[in-house]
Amino acid sequence: MSASVSVWLVLLAAVLAANLPFINQRWLGVVPRSTPKSLGIHLLELVICYGLVGALGLALEKADGQIYPQGWEFYATTGALFLTLAFPGFVYRYLYKRHG
Repeated sequence: MSASVSVWLVLLAAVLAANLPFINQRWLGVVPRSTPKSLGIHLLELVICYGLVGALGLALEKADGQIYPQGWEFYATTGALFLTLAFPGFVYRYLYKRHG
């Protein structure tokens, strides 16, 4: 797999994973729940999804060659990007007024 395909795959996975906690009421989109999720559960799932997307990126980087060491700046930037990608799902769940 080429490096550009890996980048697009990670970006697509990040967009989907960032919005997953907000678009359904299942644990990580898989396990059904009997009660609605609270904001805290949504944020916990968001952190878990960030870790899963990071693991995917790490695996793709390992398959492509050497894994480059990252400092705290990398994680701060990617965390902020992940939160930005989660904004549409957050708006849909908490700010969108449903009529009816």
